Amino acid sequence: MLHEIEGDLQGKGLKIAIVASLFNDFVTRNLLSGAQEGLEQNGVVEEAITLVWVPRSFEIALIANTLGQTGRYDAVVCLGSVIRGETTHYDHVAEETAASISRTSLETNVPIIFGVLTTENREQALSRAGGEIGNKGHDAALAAIRMARLIRTLKEAHRG
Repeated sequence: MLHEIEGDLQGKGLKIAIVASLFNDFVTRNLLSGAQEGLEQNGVVEEAITLVWVPRSFEIALIANTLGQTGRYDAVVCLGSVIRGETTHYDHVAEETAASISRTSLETNVPIIFGVLTTENREQALSRAGGEIGNKGHDAALAAIRMARLIRTLKEAHRG
């Protein structure tokens, strides 16, 4: 029989860091509200959540890496919003932000969750930050809990 392992949504006892970008904060603050709600609804107490603000999305990965390396956090949620403008700057920022957050997770062996919106316009961003499409900050928080619990489960299973 197949042995399945999956992370659950039991956030009790977890410590979660959130790194949020101040740039486009009219979107990021909505993502943050959704993330906090998702964490607290699933048992992560407010005192176990650390919020760190960075200037822009590009700087998120450095701080996520620093937090991951401390060993204090079970997961780090990265929140930001990159909205396409008139130049190719968007492409560079969006691509490198995604790649550096992914590398950070592998380097720290801590779940670093990508909750950075990359949209064509403000309307799309707001729709994904608590609007008609939902709140991707909330989704990122649930992913953080599931991944943190999955890693704990795997470590416990391989100790014995």
